[in-house]
Formats: sequence, C-alpha cells, structure tokens
Amino acid sequence: MHYNKKDTKKMEDITMGLEQLLPTLQTLPRADKLLIVQYLISELAKEEGITLFEADKNYPIWTPYNCFEAADTLLKALEVAEATNDD
Repeated sequence: MHYNKKDTKKMEDITMGLEQLLPTLQTLPRADKLLIVQYLISELAKEEGITLFEADKNYPIWTPYNCFEAADTLLKALEVAEATNDD
C-alpha cells in the first residue's frame, strides 16, 4: 500500500486527535464509555452495510414453544442415535 504526503498528513491529524481523545475517554464514567462503544459499533456497521437493531421496532424470534413437529423430529433423531449407540 502506498501513502502520499496528503494521506500522511491525514494520519498525523488522526493520531493527534487520538492522543488528545484517549486520555479524555479514560476519565469518562462507565455508562458514557458504553455509549461511545455503542456509537462506534453503529458507525462501523453502517460502513460495512450491516443493519443493526433499531429501538421501538419489533423483530421476530423463533421459539420452540408449540412446535410439536420439531419436537417429534428431535425425539426420533435421539431415538435413532440411542439405538445406534446401543449396537
């Protein structure tokens, strides 16, 4: 990878920013640090095109409750495995 002088200047600006930012971050309360982490993760996800969960929005989740067909399939698989182990 090749950097030109313009890129190097940008990197120096970022480094100076971090040198100033890190001591300030260390003094923050735990709750504020967690908010910053959440913000950074959100920003990284946006850059990667990943959609994160949004507040006040419903998301479907799978649950094994009332899935009798799945329970029956699992029971049969366990019975086959048990029979195989007995042989």
